[in-house]
Order: sequence, then C-alpha cells, then structure tokens
Amino acid sequence: MRIYLACTVRGDRSGVLAGRAICERLEHHGHEVQTKHLLADDVEAAEARLTEGDVFCRDLDWLTRCDVLVAEASGSSYGVGFEVGYVLGRAHASRQRVVLLYDRGRRHAISRLITGNRDPNCATFGYGSIEELTAFIDRTLG
Repeated sequence: MRIYLACTVRGDRSGVLAGRAICERLEHHGHEVQTKHLLADDVEAAEARLTEGDVFCRDLDWLTRCDVLVAEASGSSYGVGFEVGYVLGRAHASRQRVVLLYDRGRRHAISRLITGNRDPNCATFGYGSIEELTAFIDRTLG
C-alpha cells in the first residue's frame, strides 16, 4: 500500500521517534511510505529548498494518491490536522482510510478532534510505548 505518514515538521517534534518506528514497521510489511523524508533531523532545511506552493501541490498529490494516511498526532500541528481533514473529507468517495496515533501521556495536550475521532474511515489509537505502537501497526497494517 501507498502510505502518507503525517507528522509535525515545524511544530512540536516530540513524536518523531514514534514516527520513525511507525515508518520502519510499515516498510517491514512492504508498504511504500511517501513522506519518509519528513522524519529526518534536517527536514526543515531540506523542505526550505521548495516553495510553499510546491510543498502544497506535492503533498496534495500524495494525499490524493495514498491508500492510507497514518498520522502521528502527538505534537500540535496545523499541517497534520489539515492532512487528516483532507483525507477524511473525501474518504467516503475515495475509499481511503486514516489511522490516527498519539502518545497517551500527552493526551491532555492533544486536540479532542483527534482523541475523540469516531469517523468510520478512521482508526484512532493512543499508545503508551513504542512497543505498543508497533504492535498496533502490525495488527492494523501488517
């Protein structure tokens, strides 16, 4: 499957280690992760080479063509919220799915639109450890 892995780029990057673990498990299962580059430590410098319009067009193309959007939503990010809303808003027609993941220890700081999501095209999971997170990925997308 083609996976769009959404994570915070410019905001709170506390979920980047979890994002790397998610990416590793997805690739282990043979999935193509379109946005793997967002997990690099130097992502901001690399993305700065593109115009904002280029990033928007590229990412919308990837969002339109992905089979599943997996969002590590532990950090505050307007971009991740936009990506999730974009895919869920068209999921009924596109048959795309969303998997929302967040660190349970940060639940108090995470939007209730994430933690309370009950959309039928979305699975939401709060994890307590990287091991728990990767086991969920194995069960859900393995």
